[in-house]
Amino acid sequence: MTNEFTGVFERDGEWCIAYCPEVPGANDQGETLDECRASLAEAIKLILQDRREQGLAGVPDDAITETVTDRGSGSPFSGTFAATAAS
Repeated sequence: MTNEFTGVFERDGEWCIAYCPEVPGANDQGETLDECRASLAEAIKLILQDRREQGLAGVPDDAITETVTDRGSGSPFSGTFAATAAS
């Protein structure tokens, strides 16, 4: 699954600072624009991973879980319906 987010980059003296408006808390800095991009991408990845883990922690063991994918059209569910116990 591919996600796209907006990175906002600004110069602050000799540093490049960045944030992502769609992911609160995702911000970083770097000495170069490339370093700043990589740092912001890693920050977004870690925040989303943490939120996923926190969200799934409260799912009952007997619940059915599925992966939902934004494909732009058609069904948002990938594959066929399958009961999967939450971990």
